Amino acid sequence: MTNRELNQAPLGKETQYPDQYDPSVLFPIARAIGRSQLSLQPHPQWYGADIWNAYELSWLNPKGKPQVAMARFSFDATAPNIIESKSFKLYLNSFNQTRLNASENLLAHLQADLSAASGAPVSIQLIEPADFSRQTIENLDGTLIDELDITPERYEPDAGLLQCHPETIVHETLVSNLLKSNCPVTRQPDWGSLQISYEGPAINHASLLEYIISYRNHDGFHEQCVEQIFCDIMKHCQPAKLFVYARYTRRGGLDINPWRSTSPLLSLPTSRQARQ
Repeated sequence: MTNRELNQAPLGKETQYPDQYDPSVLFPIARAIGRSQLSLQPHPQWYGADIWNAYELSWLNPKGKPQVAMARFSFDATAPNIIESKSFKLYLNSFNQTRLNASENLLAHLQADLSAASGAPVSIQLIEPADFSRQTIENLDGTLIDELDITPERYEPDAGLLQCHPETIVHETLVSNLLKSNCPVTRQPDWGSLQISYEGPAINHASLLEYIISYRNHDGFHEQCVEQIFCDIMKHCQPAKLFVYARYTRRGGLDINPWRSTSPLLSLPTSRQARQ
């Protein structure tokens, strides 16, 4: 599937919901569009993925009886395209009245269609009702910096807020629940929690919190916000190692959780947060 102009995306427009399986509604957006505006050019060589959780997934069995599941999708950060979120929702809902022989058939469709749209293989896990009770809610690990007494004045991204101390080398993990940005198409608010783990010059915690809050009026897709935060910290603080992970609250039955890292990960927490 080729990219179309962003203003042709279904997001923010009245849309006819397909009632039968329809992969044509998927709307890919080239990652290169957002990456061309990052503060580091070319952008750093990173590892990463965008983890989507779908909570509203349903189809019919051959007798017409509804089936339900949840699904976890992992799009590698090297994939050429991201997928516009409303088109993803439309696509998943196109299965609602579609008869399939088994969940394996659903998985095959998802694998083929999403890999084609993103331009790279997608990892997918179906979570069926027998496993619903195993899904857990946990906070992100790390030192919470939200209680710091600060007086924020900037609500557009400003990397100049970051203060680092080259004479002090640390390895720490910091967490904030105060991340907010806006959809670049509809300007609807996107709420998230952020985990930053790094090894290198100590980052002043108050300055980092002000920097996170500075995204409050920013228009940007989830994936692009995480990549900009990663680039700004790399540029201004030059850590030897860096991991940036955001967990955004769901919209339309989907949440998006991008991570970028200087190193590959052996595992990534799959537990959702209470707000998700």
